[in-house]
Amino acid sequence: MIKLRLKRFGKKFEASYRIVAMNNDSRRDGRPLEELGFYNPRTDEVKLNTEAITKRLEQGAQPTQTVRRILEKANLLQQKARA
Repeated sequence: MIKLRLKRFGKKFEASYRIVAMNNDSRRDGRPLEELGFYNPRTDEVKLNTEAITKRLEQGAQPTQTVRRILEKANLLQQKARA
């Protein structure tokens, strides 16, 4: 199964993340199938490739909870009504 998840990079204590499409059983920092965006938690900077993300979601890729929150903030996922 393909997942949309975060890949860590940057210096110690100054982490940044790339949003990537990877196989479910790959390592966190392994080789991704495709890089889809960027997230910096220190400055809340987010850059997304919206076309590629929607394409992957249509193909059945499952985002992790953190990536799901980032995509909901960017209005790429329809926010579900919380019961």
